[in-house]
Amino acid sequence: MRRKIVWIGLSLLFCSVSAIAQDNVVNQEGHDDRPYHFGINLGYNESHFNFTHHPRFLQYDSILDVESINNPGINLAWLVNVRVSDHFDIRVHPLDLTFSEKAFLYSQKYETDSSVTKKVQSITLSFPVNIAFSSDRIGNFKVYTLAGAKYDYDLASNAGAAKAEDLIKLRKSGLSAEIGLGFHIYFPYFVLSPEIKLSSGITNVHARDPNLKYSNVIDKINERMVTFSLTVE
Repeated sequence: MRRKIVWIGLSLLFCSVSAIAQDNVVNQEGHDDRPYHFGINLGYNESHFNFTHHPRFLQYDSILDVESINNPGINLAWLVNVRVSDHFDIRVHPLDLTFSEKAFLYSQKYETDSSVTKKVQSITLSFPVNIAFSSDRIGNFKVYTLAGAKYDYDLASNAGAAKAEDLIKLRKSGLSAEIGLGFHIYFPYFVLSPEIKLSSGITNVHARDPNLKYSNVIDKINERMVTFSLTVE
């Protein structure tokens, strides 16, 4: 169902782009010359954990296997775009809320349930800063790429949880690198910017506890996320 929704959205977007491209009227002609402008961003994300096994895993016959599962989420952000030159902009999100859910699937040897899924839900307040390089404008259409980094603060972090026997503890903060590709589509009263962005965690967010069954077999955890978003500027 998620794939159908994405494909329908992309089809509608392609139809809109085709219609705008065929229009001879240049919309929002002075938009890119402004020193700064604002926007609202709404996104859909797929995220998972990239992790390494702890040496304990090889000595621990209770857990036979661990794998990370992709899960969906949503993003809501406020955009501030600062013009640097004709082709370069700085795109900052002073307020960026990400709701996501990641999970580990464990295969167990001695338990009644041979497999168990441990979910980690996050409400993350992020501060992304990206440098965008854009092409020349062709009518009402422009392509851009971006790269940068973001700081994440997990409002739902369980690192300080007292009763955590069945939990995987994660630190409250982390740093990620980002790259992305997007398009500016100029309508008469606004600019629509569909964008796809890849985020890869740089810092280890695992607050490992050797006393926790599901945590002690894992060493480092880094977050991975793919986001498809629409920004109205």
